[in-house]
Amino acid sequence: MRLIYGLGAFIPVALVLNLAGASPSLVFAASALGIVPTAAVMSEATEQLAARAGPGIGGFVNVTFGNAPDLIIAVFALSDGLHEVVKASLVGSIVGNALLVLGAAMLAGGRAHSRQTFDRTAAQAQAGMLLLTVVALVLPSVLALAHHVSLPGVTQIREGFAHDIEGVSIAVALVLMATYVAGLLFSMRTHRDLFNPAGGETPHASAWSVRRSMGTLAAAGVLVALMSDLLVGSIEHASEAIGLSQFFVGAFVVAIVGNAAEHYVAVVAAAKDKMDLAVNIAIGSAAQIGLFVAPVLVLLSFGVGPAPMAMVFNGYEIAALLAAGLVATALVSDGESTWFEGFQLLALYAVIGIVFYAA
Repeated sequence: MRLIYGLGAFIPVALVLNLAGASPSLVFAASALGIVPTAAVMSEATEQLAARAGPGIGGFVNVTFGNAPDLIIAVFALSDGLHEVVKASLVGSIVGNALLVLGAAMLAGGRAHSRQTFDRTAAQAQAGMLLLTVVALVLPSVLALAHHVSLPGVTQIREGFAHDIEGVSIAVALVLMATYVAGLLFSMRTHRDLFNPAGGETPHASAWSVRRSMGTLAAAGVLVALMSDLLVGSIEHASEAIGLSQFFVGAFVVAIVGNAAEHYVAVVAAAKDKMDLAVNIAIGSAAQIGLFVAPVLVLLSFGVGPAPMAMVFNGYEIAALLAAGLVATALVSDGESTWFEGFQLLALYAVIGIVFYAA
C-alpha cells in the first residue's frame, strides 16, 4: 500500500492547480490521483473499526463506509445533474470488480501457482448475489422499452422518465437494499465461517483504537469529498479536452479511481495464494455496488440534484452488466482458478472498454 499512499502528494497539487485556474484536464488528473490514497486510508480505517467493533456492528460499518469513495464521487455528480455519468460509474465499478479485479487477481496468482483453489460455496453465494444484482438493475430498463420509452443516449447528461418508471426504480432500490441486509446477515452471522477462511484475516486487525479509526475515517472522508468536488467539477471540460466522452470517463476512469485501493488489495492477496480473500473482494464489492450504492443514489436523487434519477441504463451498460455477471459467475463456480481464466476476464474487460470508447 506504500505506493498508493505516495499518491497523496497529488492532493495539494490538485488544490493548487484549481486555485491557479489551471487546465481542467490537469485538475481532473491530479484530483483523480488524489482520491486513490484517501480511498485507501478510508478502506483501512473501515477495516480496523469493523474488526474492533465485532462482526455485527462491523457489518454495519462496512455497509456505511466500505463504498464511501464511490458514494461521495457519485453524490457530487448527482448534485450537478450528471445522471448518466453516475450510472456509467456504477456500471464501471461493477464490471471493473467482476472482470478487471478478478481477472488481474487470477493472473497474478497464476504466475506462481498453476492452479489456485477457493471455497466454492462462498464463491457461489457471492456470485449468485452478483447475478441477482445485475438482473435486477436492468429490469427497469426492460420496463421502459416495453412502454416504448427510449433508453438514455451515451451523449446525454440526464433524461427524465415518467412517474411510473421512477416509482418502479424506487421499489427495485428498496428490494436491492433489503437483499443486501439479508446478505450481511448471511455472511456476518448465520454463515460467517464461509466468509472467514483460514489465512484471510486482515493483518493487524485490532491495532487501531476506535477513536483513531473514527478520526482517520472522518479526515479521509473530508479529503475524498474535496477531491471528488474537484474531479466532478472538471470532468465535463476535461473529457472534451482529452477527446473522451463523459460516458467513457465515468465508466472507466472514475470507476477505477474510486475502487483502486480494493483492486490493489485483491491482486496482492491472490499473489500470496489467498484466493478466498481475492474472490470475496472482487465479487463481493461488485455485488455491493449494485445492492447498496446504486439504490442509495436512486433514493438520494429525489432530494439531491435537479431531477430524480431513474434506474434506467443505456444498451451498452445493460450488455456490460449482464456479460460481467454471467462470465464471472461461470468462472468461479468450480472453486478453482488459473492464469488463463484471469486473462479471459481481462480480455472481456478490454473488449467492453473498446466498445464503450467507440460508443
